[in-house]
Amino acid sequence: LQAMSGSEQDWLALKPQEPSPSQCCGSGCKPCIYDVYEKELAQWERAKAMQDKSLLMGKKEQSNNSELNPDTFTAFSVSSVEQLTEDTYQYKFELPGNSSLRLSLGQHIVLRGVVNGLEVQRAYTPISPRNAEGYFEVLIKCYEAGLMSQYIKTWKKGDVVLWRGPFGGFPYQPNKHGELLMLASGTGLAPMLPILQSITDDEEDETFVTLVGCFPTFDKIYLKPLLQDLARYWNIRIFYVLSQETSLEKLPWSYQENTYTGRLNEDLVKTIINSCRRRPYVLICGSSAFNEDMSGYLKAAGIEENSCFVF
Repeated sequence: LQAMSGSEQDWLALKPQEPSPSQCCGSGCKPCIYDVYEKELAQWERAKAMQDKSLLMGKKEQSNNSELNPDTFTAFSVSSVEQLTEDTYQYKFELPGNSSLRLSLGQHIVLRGVVNGLEVQRAYTPISPRNAEGYFEVLIKCYEAGLMSQYIKTWKKGDVVLWRGPFGGFPYQPNKHGELLMLASGTGLAPMLPILQSITDDEEDETFVTLVGCFPTFDKIYLKPLLQDLARYWNIRIFYVLSQETSLEKLPWSYQENTYTGRLNEDLVKTIINSCRRRPYVLICGSSAFNEDMSGYLKAAGIEENSCFVF
C-alpha cells in the first residue's frame, strides 16, 4: 500500500470532525451541530476537489466579535457565580459595552464544554430580562453524575465559556392571550421569567398570568425574592407545589395560602384552571416526564393542544 502523500495528510488534518452524540444537546436547534458539520464537510470536499485551501479560510471555530451566533461558538466571560440551592447556581456573563443578547422570549442558548477530552453540549435558557444590558444570566442545576455539571462546577469569575444560539423560543405577543398558565418544574422556571418580566415591564400589557412552580421543598424554590416581587403585580398569581413537604405549618405565613403539598396532579391542575380568570393558554417546562404528565392532565381538563406550548 503506497504511503499517503504529504498533501493527502494535510487535507485529512483539515477534515471536519463528525460530532459525537454527546455533542448534540437534543433540543432541536436550527442549525443543529450535525447541520454545521454537514455544511463544513461539503465546504472541505469542495476545497479538496479544487485543491484550494483558501476556500476553507471562512471556517471559524469560534467568533471573536462577542456577538451570539447560531453557527459558531462565541466566548463570554463569567462575571459572578451565585449558589441558589445545594445543586443550583446562577451564573452571570459579561457582554461587551452595554450590548444585550437580544433574545426573543424563552429562547435557549447552547453551551459547549470539554470534560475528560469529551465534548458535551447542553441547552440553557437565560433568565435575565431580554433588554438587560452588559450582561446575561443563566440558571443551571448541576447533577452529581452529569458530564456537563462537572465542567460547570469548576467555573469561577473570569473564566471564559463558549455559547452559541439563540434557538427556539415562544412567540409571545402582548395581550394576545387573556391569561397565561405557566407550569414549571425546577429549572423549568427559566424560560418563564423573561416572559413574566416583559409583561410586568409593559404597562400596556394586561395579560393575566398564573405561574405554578413545582419544587421538592420550600428551601429548593429558586429566586424567591424575584418571584415575590412579581407576585405583587395585579395581574400575576404564583402558586407553589412542594412534592416533599408534608405540611404548610412551617412555611412563612405569606406562602401558606398559595402553596400546595404533594404533586401537581390531574385534580390540582383542574382546580387551578378553574380558578383562572380567563381560559388560559398554557406554557409547560420541566423534565420530559413532567411535560408528558402535564400534557395529559391538560387534555383531561379540556385544554386543546393548540392552546399549549412545551419548551
